[in-house]
Amino acid sequence: MANHKTDRVSEDIQRELSAILREMKDPRLHDGILSIVRCDMARDNSFCRVYISSMKGLETAKTAVKALKNAQGFIRHELGVRLKLRYAPALAFEATDSIEYSANISRILMDIDAKAEDEKTDENDNS
Repeated sequence: MANHKTDRVSEDIQRELSAILREMKDPRLHDGILSIVRCDMARDNSFCRVYISSMKGLETAKTAVKALKNAQGFIRHELGVRLKLRYAPALAFEATDSIEYSANISRILMDIDAKAEDEKTDENDNS
């Protein structure tokens, strides 16, 4: 059975982390467009694994994760203040290439659609 409180807290953490990332002044975080893809909470809300992705690729996301690990205490404190949690969860950041992967899939689908349009145009011209 799903724990709805955990899901709600996970969504709140994802939203607030996005706001905190925009406010941070570390240049490693502003190199590309960063996105928090997913937050996985432990059942007791004591631990949260945060997946970070970048439009520029996995290496940029890994650099951002290093910056976030350095600022982990500040981020945890800010989460506790903003969400008014009794105990702010411990955070673990991981880099993922999901944005780059989805952009590649989108590009492939556009190419297929363009080829289908070209074939349709060629068939109409030949008729």
